[in-house]
Amino acid sequence: MCGVFGGWWQTEPLKLEKMLADAQQTLAHRGPDDRGLEIIRNQEGTVAIGHTRLSIIDLSPAGHQPMSRSHGHYTIVYNGEIYNYKELRQELECLGQEFVSDSDTEVLLAAWIKWGTSCLKRLIGMFAFVVYNRVENTLTACRDAFGIKPLFYTHDRNQFIFASEMPALLCLCNEKPRLDWQSSYDYLVFGNYDSSERTFIEDMLQLAPGHYLKLDIKSGYLSEPKAWWCPNIAQRTSLNFKDAAEKLRSLFLDSIHLHLRSDVPIGAALSGGIDSSAIVCAMRHIEPDMPIHTFSFIAPGSDVNEERWADKINDFVKAKAHKVVIHPFEMAADLDDMMRAQGEPFGSTSIYAQYRIYRLARECGIIVTLDGQGGDELLAGYDGYPSYRMLSLLEKRQFGALMNFCYNYTKWPGRSKSLNWKIMMSHLTPDILYSTAKRLFGPDQMPSWLNKKVLREAGVKLRLSKPRRDKEASGRRLAEKLALVLTKQGMPALLRHGDRNAMRFSIESRVPYLTIPLVEFALSLPEEYLISQQGETKAIFRAAMRGIVPGDVLERRDKIGFATPEKEWLKLLAPKIREWICRSNGMPFLKRDVLLKEYDALMNGRKPFSFVAWRWINFCRWIELSCKKAGLLP
Repeated sequence: MCGVFGGWWQTEPLKLEKMLADAQQTLAHRGPDDRGLEIIRNQEGTVAIGHTRLSIIDLSPAGHQPMSRSHGHYTIVYNGEIYNYKELRQELECLGQEFVSDSDTEVLLAAWIKWGTSCLKRLIGMFAFVVYNRVENTLTACRDAFGIKPLFYTHDRNQFIFASEMPALLCLCNEKPRLDWQSSYDYLVFGNYDSSERTFIEDMLQLAPGHYLKLDIKSGYLSEPKAWWCPNIAQRTSLNFKDAAEKLRSLFLDSIHLHLRSDVPIGAALSGGIDSSAIVCAMRHIEPDMPIHTFSFIAPGSDVNEERWADKINDFVKAKAHKVVIHPFEMAADLDDMMRAQGEPFGSTSIYAQYRIYRLARECGIIVTLDGQGGDELLAGYDGYPSYRMLSLLEKRQFGALMNFCYNYTKWPGRSKSLNWKIMMSHLTPDILYSTAKRLFGPDQMPSWLNKKVLREAGVKLRLSKPRRDKEASGRRLAEKLALVLTKQGMPALLRHGDRNAMRFSIESRVPYLTIPLVEFALSLPEEYLISQQGETKAIFRAAMRGIVPGDVLERRDKIGFATPEKEWLKLLAPKIREWICRSNGMPFLKRDVLLKEYDALMNGRKPFSFVAWRWINFCRWIELSCKKAGLLP
């Protein structure tokens, strides 16, 4: 796992080498083991590509980057891991390619030279990389199918700049950055972020998952991002449930096997839920003698405490358990560091539990962890996305099955029949009525603590757009929703949290649920295999893991994960947090005095607690910490 940065400038900026050195230093936590930088000057301008390395595969200097091949015609900087690099290397050797290292970077570059962008679908892994082609005089940037690894960029006719993290990108920009008001509004009001190319800074974009783009250096033309992969949601399997479960089991174990490839120690994040438990148990199934270290967040006395489930798995696989117990004042002490690491505002304090887990893993000498992110989004976990399953049945005119499903679904604990019907009906509501319904029953789209006039004058859209349904997906609405969550709405934010928290402590976090073979197979299944007619979520995965994961874990009916007692934590920290909001000057669209009154009402119990409180806190503190340093303009 590494950091990449660089760019092209038609006219070389003053102090470019200082700017590059600052960007490289900013990314030191992503790659503490080695650094590299190459600057190429020609008549079309200046190209620079740099790297910071966290050594995971081939720890020798042979894995140094930037790495060049074919007489220096191609140079790559790369962040990630290609887990099937050994198989690709063998294929390339049969085609006459020769290798001088054991690194996956060299295999990736050789595959790029041989197959170009068509190599991307052959890769099982996570990656963000940039290739400089000296013959074509181009820079090509690519990102993995799910956006596990980040890549930010900005472009105009005179420059193209890229980096693994926003602070490094800011180091390479001459102009003062400006806050993106639309992104700020969407986050503060709806909690929506990381769902598009936009970031919290104007004109600074993130390359979308499963996309690549190319810069023609001679003309300065940057292509529009082009998708090299997108989910196929058509039902494409005729396997019965039992055979499909066997196939899923095989694919999952294959993925775990590949994700265990490492030349450094490996551990696992263990919440006690089905997804992380399946990973840990599969590790033991594949490697009977492998020492396994697990890392869990424990919340004693809280209703989000999953210690007994984590203990059950640790006992089952004979793992060495490491546990994090957090006092709220510890979070107060670490919040600034975590916010800087995240680079942009984020969703909730559960991310702090993850932050502490990675810190503990590094303290224990673990450099690679396997994480259960993506299991719920892939296999219809959480509540199972029932309204989308209901919509599928409605579109297929299976009215009896629809009523039967609704009856069975609500027999499970913590489920609401009325809510699911409301959500399903919202999908069928015309756009004009949808907007009205959202204003009446959804979050307040123009809360009193925002300056409506200022936002409208700035062109901010004061609503959340209705999701568009593909007519071709009729009868496959659950699969359509899962594909959307995996690539655009939900998963990108979770992956950002995990990447930044892990990299803060120079740890490579791997997510074995997110491979193209696994995702394509899961999305090809009949929807009732994912959430059964009896309302069981992850039905096929529970069946697939029989004999590998203890039965009582597979039969769990709740979903917690690394949840934190957020309300209690924030109340204990209320005085300190109030000071942060008091210092939130200079944001024209925020009414600070009104915001403080709303905050006091929430903390004092005069109003029901809402997670919007965390968004206020996070946004105000992020502005003060990360953006004043960069000279951010409101």
